[in-house]
Amino acid sequence: MGVSSNRVEDFSSHHETSVRMSPASAEAVMVVAMPPVEIHRVCLPPSKTTFQKLRQRLSEIFFPDDPLHRFKNQSSFTKLVLALQFFFPIFHWAPTYSLALLRSDIISGLTIASLAIPQGISYAKLANLPPIIGLYSSFVPPLIYSILGSSRHLAVGPVSIASLVMGTMLNNAVSCSADPILYLKLAFTATFFAGLFQAALGLLRLGFIIDFLSKATLVGFMAGAAVIVSLQQLKGLLGIAHFTTKMQIVPVLTSVFQQRHEWSWQTIVMGFGFLAFLLITRQISMRRPKLFWVSAAAPLTSVILSTLLVFLLKSKLHGISIIGHLPKGLNPPSSNMLYFHGSYLAVAIKTGIITGILSLTVGVSVFKVLLHVTRPNTMVLGNIPGTQIYQNPSRYREAMKVPSFLILAVESPIYFANSTYIQERILRWVREEEEQIQANNGNALKCVILDMTAVTAIDTSGIDVICELRKMLEKRSLQFVLANPAGNVMEKLHQSKILDSFGLNGLYLAVGEAVADISSLWKAQP
Repeated sequence: MGVSSNRVEDFSSHHETSVRMSPASAEAVMVVAMPPVEIHRVCLPPSKTTFQKLRQRLSEIFFPDDPLHRFKNQSSFTKLVLALQFFFPIFHWAPTYSLALLRSDIISGLTIASLAIPQGISYAKLANLPPIIGLYSSFVPPLIYSILGSSRHLAVGPVSIASLVMGTMLNNAVSCSADPILYLKLAFTATFFAGLFQAALGLLRLGFIIDFLSKATLVGFMAGAAVIVSLQQLKGLLGIAHFTTKMQIVPVLTSVFQQRHEWSWQTIVMGFGFLAFLLITRQISMRRPKLFWVSAAAPLTSVILSTLLVFLLKSKLHGISIIGHLPKGLNPPSSNMLYFHGSYLAVAIKTGIITGILSLTVGVSVFKVLLHVTRPNTMVLGNIPGTQIYQNPSRYREAMKVPSFLILAVESPIYFANSTYIQERILRWVREEEEQIQANNGNALKCVILDMTAVTAIDTSGIDVICELRKMLEKRSLQFVLANPAGNVMEKLHQSKILDSFGLNGLYLAVGEAVADISSLWKAQP
């Protein structure tokens, strides 16, 4: 076909276009194929009030997934039910709950408990808090999350690095041993502000802040956190009583070797013995997946066995420190322990919110830059009749949508800071287009074209999103096509081997060529 000859194709190591014809025929084609060029005037966007502009921009920034979509055209009672399901997901899954799920949940609950209980106690020690606090933190959050949570695959509770950071920051201001009551008040207050800040992020739809953390950053952060927490565990593993409050590797190792006289051989033997037990059970579960429960139950088993050993051999194991007595019954409410006045309030707030995130305040100039970076312009394109020009129909009224095609454009680099937003926004465009077609009894949507003319750069996160979009659209029987990627973007797409999955009809030099070629292929099909 004449049009497909200009398609961008992969020939082993490079991409090129190839058209072969004699000089005479080329001149004839030019004479026939070059109609009078119509100059189209560049138009301004349609006039809108400040309120309309603000409303549209806020909708694009905070609601790319249109969370209120399910409430449209519903009765009042249905809206009430949907609202309850939105804020309390238990109303969504509880009506379809079954005994089979209860059996699985019991196993999952016991598995999580075997991990969370010893972890909660150890994380409380990292934060210089009483062990009972860690015990409560291991089962109270999951109980609340069972009602308010939206995922079946999460174990909710304290995390090691957060406990360590809180303990270090608060201990620099107030000694946990010299004034334990004030320290406990500051810990409760810091936790309160942390929860308040996270709730505000959710209610104000500010989760896109997390998009600034690329995958590489997260992996590096988690690896660094694991190293820091492991070093801090040397205190209990060696039985050291006087340990540094700093987290850096040099002060920690210096403290370890300076306090060699405090090392306890009984603690070292028991600690490394149970560490070997945990590693062996993990290897068993990894080699035999059906025995996953062996590794899951190992932490709680270690706590029980170590408790029995210390209790039975307490007369001979003087060098092993123990948690001590845990108060019985329910812990009293801690609302009276919140610290909202005094000279240490700023320390509690800073500890709860994190200095790095607090410093971003989600300056106005910084906030504006963040919005432009994480929320790029996306738009639907239509064809101006009689031309190969594709523009935004809201800007050029003569531009018409092409039947069975959804043509989208992104005016920004696609990388880790905005890739999640772009994916959600494109999927919303597809859903809205399908709904509009269904309402108007139009031609079924068959192909989605992404015009990459204005995409000046792409990283690994952006490539992953392109690949994920192709898979998701294919599941919906929709063809996904890329048009006119820039040179460096094309190079990265080629190096990533993603173009192999798109095939010959998945990449074009221009939107017009894509529409013409794909349309002709559809007509040629029986």
